[in-house]
Amino acid sequence: MSKRREHRWPQPLKGSQARIWYGGDYNPDQWPESVWDEDVELMQKAGVNLVSLGIFSWAKIEPEEGVYDFDWLDRIIDKLGKAGIATDLASATASPPLWLTQAHPEVLWKDYRGDTCWPGARQHWRPTSPIFREYALNLCRKMAEHYKDNPYVVAWHVGNEYGCHNRFDYSDDAMRAFQKWCKKRYKTIDAVNEAWGTAFWAQHMNDFSEIIPPRFIGDGNFMNPGKLLDFKRFSSDALKEFYIAERDVLAEITPGRPLTTNFMVSASGTGLDYDDWGNEVDFVSNDHYFTPGDQHFDELAYSASLTDGIARKDPWFQMEHSTSAVNWRPINYRVEPGALVRDSLAQVAMGADAICYFQWRQSKAGAEKWHSSMVPHAGPDSQIFRDVCELGADLDRLSDAGVLGTRLAKSKVAIVFDYESQWATEHTATPTQKVHHWTEPLDWFRAFADNGITADVVPVRSDWDTYEIAVLPCVYLLSADTSRRVREYVANGGKLFVTYYTGLADERDHVWLGGYPGSIRDVVGVRVEEFAPMGDDFPGALDQLNLDNGTVAHDFADVITSTADTARVLASYQADPWTGLNGVPAIVVNEYGDGKTAYVGCRLGREGLAKSLPQVFDALGIESFPERGGVLRVERGDGEHRFAFLFNRTHETHGVPVEGEVLVASLAQVSGDTLSISPNGAAVVKLQ
Repeated sequence: MSKRREHRWPQPLKGSQARIWYGGDYNPDQWPESVWDEDVELMQKAGVNLVSLGIFSWAKIEPEEGVYDFDWLDRIIDKLGKAGIATDLASATASPPLWLTQAHPEVLWKDYRGDTCWPGARQHWRPTSPIFREYALNLCRKMAEHYKDNPYVVAWHVGNEYGCHNRFDYSDDAMRAFQKWCKKRYKTIDAVNEAWGTAFWAQHMNDFSEIIPPRFIGDGNFMNPGKLLDFKRFSSDALKEFYIAERDVLAEITPGRPLTTNFMVSASGTGLDYDDWGNEVDFVSNDHYFTPGDQHFDELAYSASLTDGIARKDPWFQMEHSTSAVNWRPINYRVEPGALVRDSLAQVAMGADAICYFQWRQSKAGAEKWHSSMVPHAGPDSQIFRDVCELGADLDRLSDAGVLGTRLAKSKVAIVFDYESQWATEHTATPTQKVHHWTEPLDWFRAFADNGITADVVPVRSDWDTYEIAVLPCVYLLSADTSRRVREYVANGGKLFVTYYTGLADERDHVWLGGYPGSIRDVVGVRVEEFAPMGDDFPGALDQLNLDNGTVAHDFADVITSTADTARVLASYQADPWTGLNGVPAIVVNEYGDGKTAYVGCRLGREGLAKSLPQVFDALGIESFPERGGVLRVERGDGEHRFAFLFNRTHETHGVPVEGEVLVASLAQVSGDTLSISPNGAAVVKLQ
């Protein structure tokens, strides 16, 4: 991994005070100029102080090759800037114009069957195309030269959601780039053969020229898992290399202006290695869209915490989310009343110093016309716009109070997330297709919240081993180095939770031998000989297992055949004799060095984990936490200020003691010494 860039944050316009940035994507080129003045007036009413411009405007900026039209963009940037609204200016390279792809169809990416992705949507370009790179970098150069001295442009928005639609390309350009990537990583073809286990199925290669992308191999066949894992790494790196090329052109011409690109961090958003990408931006930005249903708030808080972990607790930028419904799900649910304000305050609580939406004004035509916005089709006389104005006032109040620049307080608990473990568990030949890495960290986050604990979600490369308590949830890949960190963490007094599906293989997806979890068996004090996956796809198959602590396991269980002398079984299976699982340990605590571990050998889900945690806490010597499972509490602070953010994560009203000065109360009110928070409500309290 490269050295992390110094954190640089967009500075306020000259004569303005630093505030929490607030606004969204703005597409004035979709509207006649007669609408622009109304937009600016409404932005001022809502408290908007920043918009992102030009993200999909390449065809408007360069209508034909070598012909540039900056006049319209100049006019709107000037109009906004004079109204006190800054511009986060895009490189405009997210989607190429039709004249380019017509002249150079070889820039279009190809799928694994070799079919071309034709223009008609967006991101129809391949990151390894030298032709596309030439055109894109030329546009970056023209943009930077034209706007290098513009006082209203405070940041560069490089590209947009890299890999959202072109994560994988199987073209010959990609093939040649993949060969070079493998040569750089492994140096020799023999090392590639060893890493990919090519002795299996006669896949031995004699030269790097024999490496091809994981193209179509026939329906129902199984791709080499080591090759597929490396292709996912390569694809993340190929897009990152393209981003870096754009970034460096812009930075060379405008060295004083910070640069970012919008990640897509969410519980299931695992396409690119965003922790790796976090090294390459001046400040981390994220696009997040809510999950409908009972996970809505918890998944949002989880994702915001992971974004904070990727940012290493530097301030980060919420670049996109939605005021209500999105347009790309089969059923596009609206947000519940109050959630617009609550969700944004939750992102601030988790370290965001900027809150922006897609988009400012809802489109009347095009593929995203049914995607909600800050000004909906109904216009400003709407509940959405009134909520947008309420949020703007809340953010202004928090800026005045000193929230800006404080950091998310470090939790006692770190839940570890690993992009590469997710990629490895996606292979089609694994013990079960019902288990992937990404779901387990979210279940643990929710289970801790049910027990009054707001955990930090952190990448595996981060400093998780400096926390009092850490969780390795289905971290399928454990390298020798990470295994060493685990060993040292526990030996030095750490308290570690480890689950099934953790440490099954090394970073090459080679199984650790001798019983699972191979590289840390002695640390957790168990030895697993085989697995007992569960399901209902065959009549009479085992579909669940009861535990003697009153919980139920689904989908997966380890067959633990022995435990260490230093271990104690906390829960076992209650099963029919024919299963061979009756009395088999399910939850085991172990002493190792000065620390302790708890091994959870089955999938208990959020409910089962929440019910099991108090007993495990007691066994590990973890002090109890306040019982406030219905309200998530988050702190931000620095040496001068401390703030508590309180969020109702249920559909019931909850009362909590008033801790200090209530700054913001959305669907919440104070009655005596009690702060009553209604469903979807939130409050921010100044503690000092």
